[in-house]
Amino acid sequence: MGKRLKQQRRGRGTPRYLSPKARYKVNLCYRTYDDVEKTGVIRGQVLDFVDDPARNALLMEVKYDNNESGFLLAPEGVCVGDYVELGVQAKIAFGNVLPLYRIPEGTYVYDIELRPGDGGKLVRAPGTYGIVIAREGSVVSIKLPSRKIIEVSSECRAQVGIVNGGGQNEKPLMKAGTAHYKHKAKNRQWPKLRGVKMSAYNHPHGGKQHHVGKPTTVARGTPPGGKVGHIAASRTGRRTKG
Repeated sequence: MGKRLKQQRRGRGTPRYLSPKARYKVNLCYRTYDDVEKTGVIRGQVLDFVDDPARNALLMEVKYDNNESGFLLAPEGVCVGDYVELGVQAKIAFGNVLPLYRIPEGTYVYDIELRPGDGGKLVRAPGTYGIVIAREGSVVSIKLPSRKIIEVSSECRAQVGIVNGGGQNEKPLMKAGTAHYKHKAKNRQWPKLRGVKMSAYNHPHGGKQHHVGKPTTVARGTPPGGKVGHIAASRTGRRTKG
């Protein structure tokens, strides 16, 4: 009898594959978009930086003028004791949170909301940034790090600057043990074994000396035990000129 595929085991939701929510420190999002931000500005001081296992970039703990506390994704260049501003009257400076209609074209932004008030969804990885490239009516066009251009509402908020921690992936891990602990912090399974390196009872691609040995296209209605490879592919192989 064959073994379950890795995606089948993950789909069961056992503790081995669950995300360790209790280990994460912060559910990162902007403060509620209230009248203070919609009409004026609220200022906060950076108290400390927080290393959260849920993400690779550092967070900054901020205490606002109204004695509220919160966390924001720290930009490059910010220091403990600096001040950040939130609201329509905030300045265009690193770490400040403004609605997109107040941010001029060409500005670097990150932690961008997809819908007004959702707390920030896009561009959170270390060293990344989006660019505000155009504004037309109530829609703002933003160029993402992937070079894809998206359009979002001008009421969506974003932080000005570049996410801290750029260049992390350029540092060599040097040994397998370091990679093990890097993935273990987020409960990610490592190393990932290719299907062609497995035995035939472990994976449909296994058992043929590091090559598949049969077509990798499968129908969309294939049972889960064989649903790997090119699923419902209209064509495969090199495209030839007619």
